[in-house]
Amino acid sequence: MRQDHATQEAGTGHTARAAVHPHAASPRPGPVRTALAALGLLLPLLVSACTGFDLDRVSVPLSSPAAASASEYADMTPTQRSEHERLVASYGGAYYDPTLKALIQQVVERLVAASERPDLKYRVTVLNSPAINAFALPDGSLYVTRGLLALANDTSELSSVLAHEMAHVIARHATIREDQVKQAVLVSRVISDVVNDPDLGALAMQKSRRTLASFSRGQELEADAIGVGIAARAGFDPFGASRFLTDMGRYGDLKSTAFSSSSSSPDMDFLSSHPATPERISIAIANARQYAEGTRSGDGERDRAAYLSAIDGMVYGDDPKEGFVRGRKFFHPKLGFTFTAPEGFSLENTSQAVLGATQTGREALRLDAVRVGADQSLSQYLSSGWIEGVEINTVETLTVNGFSAATAIARGDQWSFRMFAIRFGSDVYRLIFAARELTPELDKQFRAAADTFRRVSSGEAETVKPLRLRIVSAGLGDTVDKLVQRMQVPDRPMERFLILNGLEPGAKLKYGEKLKIIAE
Repeated sequence: MRQDHATQEAGTGHTARAAVHPHAASPRPGPVRTALAALGLLLPLLVSACTGFDLDRVSVPLSSPAAASASEYADMTPTQRSEHERLVASYGGAYYDPTLKALIQQVVERLVAASERPDLKYRVTVLNSPAINAFALPDGSLYVTRGLLALANDTSELSSVLAHEMAHVIARHATIREDQVKQAVLVSRVISDVVNDPDLGALAMQKSRRTLASFSRGQELEADAIGVGIAARAGFDPFGASRFLTDMGRYGDLKSTAFSSSSSSPDMDFLSSHPATPERISIAIANARQYAEGTRSGDGERDRAAYLSAIDGMVYGDDPKEGFVRGRKFFHPKLGFTFTAPEGFSLENTSQAVLGATQTGREALRLDAVRVGADQSLSQYLSSGWIEGVEINTVETLTVNGFSAATAIARGDQWSFRMFAIRFGSDVYRLIFAARELTPELDKQFRAAADTFRRVSSGEAETVKPLRLRIVSAGLGDTVDKLVQRMQVPDRPMERFLILNGLEPGAKLKYGEKLKIIAE
């Protein structure tokens, strides 16, 4: 959660960096069934721009907090610089670590020299985001999130990601796609305006979107093939791509939930147009075998020790300055409030809201913030129509830990909602619970959870520390179970440990082996 005004994601319109936007405008969805989409549908998909999930995000560069851009980005045009700064802000800023930056720069230089276009120049940016994401812009700007870096296990896996993004630049994919989109919009407008048939224009646009989606799938697979070749010629293990894609797929499964997104979800519509992870893994392996023919798969450089050393101590998960989740509790030291979800809920901090759901997917919640004028009461706001189906006789005013608030129930065909509006400072926080069946007992739990919304003291806020990746060496008596006990994560520590370290269930540790754990 950031304290500035809400920023809209550039490019595809997909969800951006995890945060509640306190100054977002109040949405006005139509029928109650669309409120489920507004609720955020459980935990959002953690998607990776070019590693099989979300392929077109745009974000920002690796630089020191103050002045790195003066030299690295001096050749940017004013327009590029403005967009750069806006994107940096939208992803929570750049993540700066000189050791990590030096390693990435070395990998990039080797890849450029081995690429089809050694004359091109690239800027690499590490984004302060826990999302697993990487992408490229036509001008040679490459972006990776620290979430992606945390998942990778050696330099060959990092090189596979960077080489894949270079391939997009070399093949001019971003430029071509932009031209295609402009042409599709133009055709749709011509049909609608000249032929005077909006339905026919919409149909043409729909067909164009399908064509673009197919083209995007081809782009990704082409970039996979080019990227593996670049990495292999640079001396990196060509199987790094397939290993990383495998771990990325396992992480995606970990983040998936029983609550399926609706067909109208923009994320699902976008995901359906791109290759499934298993397909990309099999193709990546086939591509790698072409370069490893006659040699052992491990002959290419992996340099796990150097890579793990570079990411040791890197922030993991949410940055406390933007709010973070610890189990069922959401805590925002900077904005000064906390909230605890009901028993059985898992929480996720996203760009639009804090989202949560139960394992069954029959209950969900959303916490976000809007501006409501002081001349409008909170009970009036709940009845104002931003969500339909409000039962007026359920609207009531109350106080929550000293803050003025209001609550009401809204009902639809399949879902019922217990809504709260809590005035905190200049903002109003909306806490919306959704249930397939809103029983009196469940409603009681929702009301009790709303009562946990409170202000935190400055002393309490100062004790908060971010989680970090810690690199440890396996001792003589260490087992996976023992190291998992050191994982300070809210849920599924075993699965997270195995995925982060590229290990399979039942794996045996070797004495002295370097491994990742998550701890303060």
